[in-house]
Amino acid sequence: MRSDAVKNGFERAPHRALLKALGITDKELKKPFIGVVNSYTDVVPGHAHLNQVAKAVKEGIVSAGGVPFEFNTIGICDGIAMGHNGMRYSLPSRELIADSVETMVQAHRFDGIVMISTCDKITPGMLMAAARLNIPAIMVTGGPMLSGKYKGKKVGTDSMFEAIGKVAAGTLDEKELKCLEDVACPSCGSCNGMFTANTMACVTEALGMSLTGCATPLAVSAERLRIAKETGKQIIKLIEKDLKPRDILKSKAFENAIMVDMALGGSTNTVLHVTAIANEADIDMQLSTFDTLSKRVPHICSMIPSGPYDMQELNEAGGIPAVMKVLKDALNLNQITVTGKTVKENIEHAEILNSEVIRPIDNPVHKEGGIAVLKGNIAPDGAVVKAAGISANMMTHQGPAKTFDSEESAMKAILDKKIQKGDVVIIRYEGPVGGPGMREMLSPTASIAGMGLSESVALITDGRFSGATRGPCIGHVSPEAATGGPIGLLKDGDIIEIDVPNRKMNVKLTDAELAQRAKAWKPREPNVKTGYLARYSKMVEPAHKGSILKKA
Repeated sequence: MRSDAVKNGFERAPHRALLKALGITDKELKKPFIGVVNSYTDVVPGHAHLNQVAKAVKEGIVSAGGVPFEFNTIGICDGIAMGHNGMRYSLPSRELIADSVETMVQAHRFDGIVMISTCDKITPGMLMAAARLNIPAIMVTGGPMLSGKYKGKKVGTDSMFEAIGKVAAGTLDEKELKCLEDVACPSCGSCNGMFTANTMACVTEALGMSLTGCATPLAVSAERLRIAKETGKQIIKLIEKDLKPRDILKSKAFENAIMVDMALGGSTNTVLHVTAIANEADIDMQLSTFDTLSKRVPHICSMIPSGPYDMQELNEAGGIPAVMKVLKDALNLNQITVTGKTVKENIEHAEILNSEVIRPIDNPVHKEGGIAVLKGNIAPDGAVVKAAGISANMMTHQGPAKTFDSEESAMKAILDKKIQKGDVVIIRYEGPVGGPGMREMLSPTASIAGMGLSESVALITDGRFSGATRGPCIGHVSPEAATGGPIGLLKDGDIIEIDVPNRKMNVKLTDAELAQRAKAWKPREPNVKTGYLARYSKMVEPAHKGSILKKA
């Protein structure tokens, strides 16, 4: 066992003495040591309950014959960080989480790890660490939040951000806003729809890195605690079998995860995260793969924010096993998972309990998957859009550019009603280098939706969008403005052409005109010159490579 390095032999007597200071007995010194990686914090609603989950995990570990050692990682709430400088830290926190898990595990020589997470960057950060360390590892996600109810309708965080636009448009008063605010988020857990946190939980299960049925049970359910306890037991079996993350995280497993994501109409952020996890598993994940797989499977679950169903309803309909059962003819069924069984064995007894929530292949929400990759002279290396969140009449669009060099300036123009029907809002210098940190643009997109413009206004950015975004919002434009990308050359009034079905996005300018503008372009002063973000901006790769850090 790896932990023998800290507990066996006369020369390890000091180490054993320190372990005994923790209450470890001689009998326990002979058992596997398990790191329990808990991202609990009382500032993130999705993580506020994770101490309970960790308690159940540790009970499971002990009952199966292991010794648990709990430690924590940081965790950022994207909703609370949204719309201000704090959002610059969200994506970069993913790398810190991966590094901190690696550091703790390598320093203390754990035999295996159980990773407990819920929210946006924490789940992929932990999976990146698992792939990098390649010791027996399993994840248990913390589960979704209940939906709020307001005037008989389901509401959540997306409702709150869209309410800002409604107040600005005069269709909602501040008294109603306060009533909505009080009921929108009624419990702990990740936000109620198929936003980034829940998408990543579903991706984790589809990858085979969490137990079957783990992704969708509510955070407040007893089922969540039972899954946690079983997860604690399972890590001991993984150690006994020597089943490691890279035995599971094969190319075919990533294809499964992407196809499930496409079927769910999940967050565009998964493109960044799946690419980054694959990189840690030494798999070269191309942006084109997402588009190829999007054409292989249909979008079959109409989930909040672009549809009516929440995570509780998806769970009651059969969860991810049922989704995978529908997709079985497209999936790689022989892939091994942390259950010790194949995907085929895991979903053998799955049932679709509500065919409105999980629709059959021959009656999909959309004929293609939820994410599309666009290319053209604005984004030579690609851009990403949640096609599942776009209405049919905005799948193609042509309009004049309104350019902004920051989220704040765009947001001011939106709330000042300077954006008109037909416009294409360009928000640039918000990429991984230029931001730095590639901020999410939920405030502008939700405000536009709340003002009733999502059927007539498109947004394009070298930043990214929240999983709660809906409408024609195109992000991850690469190369980004800060590195000289064409998005930085656009001017107000340039005519932008968007064609999602044909995967094209262009500005109606000649190559000669773009080349002339490129000669006149000058790099901007960085927004941040000190601290972690300054280092991050010098080390980060482009969005089409997952915004990973350059390898040493």
